[in-house]
Amino acid sequence: MKILIVEDETGLRDSIEAYFTGSDSICETAKDFTSALAKVSVYRYDCVVLDLTLPHGNGLDIVKHLKGNGHNDGVLIISAKNSLSDRLTGLDLGADDYLTKPFHLSELKSRVTAIVRRRTFNGNNNLKFNEIDIDLDAKAVKVKDVVVKFTRKEYSLLLYFIANKGKVVSKSAIAEHLWGDSIDIADNFDFIYSHIKNIRKKMVEAGGNDYIQAAYGMGYKFAGV
Repeated sequence: MKILIVEDETGLRDSIEAYFTGSDSICETAKDFTSALAKVSVYRYDCVVLDLTLPHGNGLDIVKHLKGNGHNDGVLIISAKNSLSDRLTGLDLGADDYLTKPFHLSELKSRVTAIVRRRTFNGNNNLKFNEIDIDLDAKAVKVKDVVVKFTRKEYSLLLYFIANKGKVVSKSAIAEHLWGDSIDIADNFDFIYSHIKNIRKKMVEAGGNDYIQAAYGMGYKFAGV
């Protein structure tokens, strides 16, 4: 998962970032309204963990910006305010969930995971695409009942392709999804081809099909129905 944590309290922000990063998620952070708005204007996230009370602005305006521009990022509002009006306003604007502080990090992660699965995989814990079976909890992949071992990046890329099947995704979008916005400093995207080559090889060796097609000059597409 690629997560944006928008929280002005340094200790909480760092704790959330460390917890999600430890579970193999890509995490970006923003400490105020201005930096958060800049990030969501340029980058896409599986879920935005969003505090409402921010320096220089209101978190609800971030939700308005996302939905007003047709972005499909998931949004989980976190707030010290246990206000029904704030909760309803956030949900009415398009947020997916609302969690009142203080909370356990394990509950936060469970709610973020549920949002991502609901938006990307219809809430399923098991993802099936033709001969490919993926246990999302165990992060285990089978191809025609053969267990296939992928690296963390390969697994994340396979999920990204399946979630966007039939669409052409650019190399820059793939790189951003796998490494976060720090990938902007990369000289080239040759490493993407290496990951794709490995996925193809492992899939075919397990008796599966090669669904990844190059869209020359644009990126890649995961084909198949």
